[in-house]
Amino acid sequence: MAGEVNVTIVGNLADDPELRYTQGGIAVVSVRVGSTPRTFNRTTNAWEDGETVWVRCTAWREVAENVAQSLTKGSRVVVTGRLKAPSAYQSAQGEARASLELDIDEIGPSLRYATAAVTRRAREAGSNAGAGAVAGDPWGDAPKAASSKPADDAWANPGATPIGDDTPF
Repeated sequence: MAGEVNVTIVGNLADDPELRYTQGGIAVVSVRVGSTPRTFNRTTNAWEDGETVWVRCTAWREVAENVAQSLTKGSRVVVTGRLKAPSAYQSAQGEARASLELDIDEIGPSLRYATAAVTRRAREAGSNAGAGAVAGDPWGDAPKAASSKPADDAWANPGATPIGDDTPF
């Protein structure tokens, strides 16, 4: 949508993903991502950590279930999504604070310092898959059922050998 701020955050998960379900049965997961900027100080010849930015990230439906199954506390992740307006609150010590929240579009492990094995998840029957989708085919591009065209039609069966010696055109 217009006017939304899309951001990408690279950081570590502060906690294990928190998976819940709405009353309607829709999965929702919440994760906190901490991102700490590092800069190189040339005078001390050492890396210095900046102040950590904490972002509450939320994902829905299949993405939520995939996050809960795949990621754990401490995982380094790359998150892309739509930034929400910050909400103000007061800490237990009475300090005024604001929290950043992000609606996740994409999330995955960072492969800079780790490896990952990707497994394609099949859609369940009854999901909002397209009319041409076949169970076990998440992209809905399985071959269609054979048509009722005759077997000797060279145009309907381009891989079939032609009958006779005549050129079909």
